[in-house]
Amino acid sequence: MTTTPPVPAPQQNHGRAGRDLPAAIGSAVVLLSAIALSLFFWKTAFMFIVAAAVVVAVWELRKGFLAKGIDLPEQPLMAGGVIMVVVAYFYGAPALVTATAVSALVIMLWLLRRGIDGYVMNATASVFTLVYVPFLGSFVALLLAEGGATDFERGDDGVNAIIVFILVTIASDIGGYVAGVTLGKHPMAPVISPKKSWEGFAGSVVFCVAAGMALVVYLLEGDWWVGVALGLIAAGMATLGDLCESVIKRDLGIKDMSHVIPGHGGLMDRLDSLLATVAPIWLLLHYLVF
Repeated sequence: MTTTPPVPAPQQNHGRAGRDLPAAIGSAVVLLSAIALSLFFWKTAFMFIVAAAVVVAVWELRKGFLAKGIDLPEQPLMAGGVIMVVVAYFYGAPALVTATAVSALVIMLWLLRRGIDGYVMNATASVFTLVYVPFLGSFVALLLAEGGATDFERGDDGVNAIIVFILVTIASDIGGYVAGVTLGKHPMAPVISPKKSWEGFAGSVVFCVAAGMALVVYLLEGDWWVGVALGLIAAGMATLGDLCESVIKRDLGIKDMSHVIPGHGGLMDRLDSLLATVAPIWLLLHYLVF
């Protein structure tokens, strides 16, 4: 008696970019719609989205770090992250620094309950996570607060700053994708991210500079050269953020942080460039535009 070997399921080919493009576009539309509604109808609601993103990102990082035997304390990291976002929005940068320091101390005290084994490793990874996700993510709250931390305000500086920040970072992703898929021949960092090319980076720079200049001039009423500087910074930092997250995933031995966003993988797979760009963008706009 002979048996027929099972036929393996066909694998989807997502092309040179490695994405399920229709699913990625659909997910992006849903996320951007939620952001737009919160910004234009109830400003504080956007902080709920940021806080929720911090919680999910911490969960993803804990799940990824477990592959290397690193066990992040979820509860204090999530609670501290949400508090950092809230105080940054209502009380500004000095309060954010204080909340970050207090959260780090609470996390280290929390880990004492587990004993000696693995304390340094878990505490170091926890403080890294605290800075990487909630601290950098809280600069989104600082950007929004530029217009005054009040509700039901439309078209103020804070809302416009968030729009500029999101759109210029998206421009980096689109420019890198288009140029990388059509022209990409010279890998930028083949060991870290084989699909990322110098041609793609050039596309990111062109798209970011064009978007930055237009958005700063017409939306924020700033100088054109500030928009050019913003575009250059966004392109460089977005690329750096993407490479850093690729290094983390390769070190942990995982492909995606999770699969919570169809076509994109995990939330951290989308936040990597946003987290890297938000602090420099806030610094530039805070001192040169507002």
